[in-house]
Amino acid sequence: MVPPAGGGDPEAPAPAPAAERPPAPGPGSGPTAALSPAAGKVPQASAMKRSDPHHQHQRHRDGGEALVSPDGTVTEAPRTVKKQIQFADQKQEFNKRPTKIGRRSLSRSISQSSTDSYSSAASYTDSSDDETSPRDKQQKNSKGSSDFCVKNIKQAEFGRREIEIAEQEMPALMALRKRAQGEKPLAGAKIVGCTHITAQTAVLMETLGALGAQCRWAACNIYSTLNEVAAALAESGFPVFAWKGESEDDFWWCIDRCVNVEGWQPNMILDDGGDLTHWIYKKYPNMFKKIKGIVEESVTGVHRLYQLSKAGKLCVPAMNVNDSVTKQKFDNLYCCRESILDGLKRTTDMMFGGKQVVVCGYGEVGKGCCAALKAMGSIVYVTEIDPICALQACMDGFRLVKLNEVIRQVDIVITCTGNKNVVTREHLDRMKNSCIVCNMGHSNTEIDVASLRTPELTWERVRSQVDHVIWPDGKRIVLLAEGRLLNLSCSTVPTFVLSITATTQALALIELYNAPEGRYKQDVYLLPKKMDEYVASLHLPTFDAHLTELTDEQAKYLGLNKNGPFKPNYYRY
Repeated sequence: MVPPAGGGDPEAPAPAPAAERPPAPGPGSGPTAALSPAAGKVPQASAMKRSDPHHQHQRHRDGGEALVSPDGTVTEAPRTVKKQIQFADQKQEFNKRPTKIGRRSLSRSISQSSTDSYSSAASYTDSSDDETSPRDKQQKNSKGSSDFCVKNIKQAEFGRREIEIAEQEMPALMALRKRAQGEKPLAGAKIVGCTHITAQTAVLMETLGALGAQCRWAACNIYSTLNEVAAALAESGFPVFAWKGESEDDFWWCIDRCVNVEGWQPNMILDDGGDLTHWIYKKYPNMFKKIKGIVEESVTGVHRLYQLSKAGKLCVPAMNVNDSVTKQKFDNLYCCRESILDGLKRTTDMMFGGKQVVVCGYGEVGKGCCAALKAMGSIVYVTEIDPICALQACMDGFRLVKLNEVIRQVDIVITCTGNKNVVTREHLDRMKNSCIVCNMGHSNTEIDVASLRTPELTWERVRSQVDHVIWPDGKRIVLLAEGRLLNLSCSTVPTFVLSITATTQALALIELYNAPEGRYKQDVYLLPKKMDEYVASLHLPTFDAHLTELTDEQAKYLGLNKNGPFKPNYYRY
């Protein structure tokens, strides 16, 4: 079994709270306090002029305002006192950061999936002053249940509003809920889930519940949870164990609380990153005797499943949702095409026109990032190991380079390879002053952030998810989200795209749960093509789109069924 992605030193020093910064103009500048002290209320010369027409104004020779009375006497007008706003020194050095103790400490580990971020910038709880660990609180929902652990159950009303908004942009899940609610295709299913807990995930969970499933849920990432959404789910009766800013110890504790419960044993797993699957293999291997299948949606988690399969250790069927067409082409390509700009704008307020950007990797995520940046007028370079993807980049008008060739001149470095140490300390040392470094891949292993945790470098917190790393000569780089997933830690992603992925996950769960014995062996499978097409068709009415139908003669000519599937499994969209 591969080592856990979430594993890290639970005693690692915690980050000091971010210093308040002055308000910056424009949207996405981060949470700031309104700083507008009232000016001293003193009489103004203009007011005196209005009240006494016999007074006249003239400019005093030292630049001040003067009053001239009818007898010729000149007196100086009262002056408005200008108040200076002073800010506390915001500089924080990594080696001077105070540590927090106990379960509240946030680990600085470089885990692969449990610490890559997926968090909304609009969370109501990002600036919460409550430092008490949810594990130390005694909370109950309105029904009297305490089978959950969230930041604050009182925020449920805010979370419910967010879920209702998300439902409007998730037509396929809502349609699936309506169509299958009577049949209850998941009746008897006991699903344990470990995904990002956001409003979109909540819509998925409530859909699974409407289809007959019982669910218990934890977050796949210590920074991804929207606390108000977790509270809303707990209020609705879902056993949810997650909050934003968990420690590594909290992370595994939450997963264990989902799995290890008296009188309840899961028979389906929905995972994102493979940590839940790993935990059950490690701690409760006998549970797999009753588990019917695993549904995995991430590159990292799928890679782990294939490793298990190759080693002969995969003991249940698994569905690879990540490589389904609807996930690859829509979530990876179109989602990143929009969210890369959103994440960069919110954190840096940067103008993209004319900037030099290098994108490491030209898979679906890289293609989306490059297209968006090119459209904004950026000069885009691409690095790639695969000659096919490299040729695509060249044909799309991008210059293919090695990172060493352009590292001194680029303004932005973006990684999206799924690999490790794509950007090393050597690269970081050679970057220009104020270069922005960020990651769009699933794991936080692509940028060697650990190499920056050295005494000679100073870390300066700018705002949430934005750090300056300063070299001894004064050079600094701007590191976003500490090398974790940029779009989902510094901004949000389009709900409509997540509807496509969530619907695919729901159908994969239904397929594995209801499949007759023997259809799926102990291996990793792709979603059937027909199911991919069905997910796509559920989203077309949103655009008032009308599909052309084959005639009998046309279907016979092509050798196809009129109702699909329309492409063979080997077809590349």
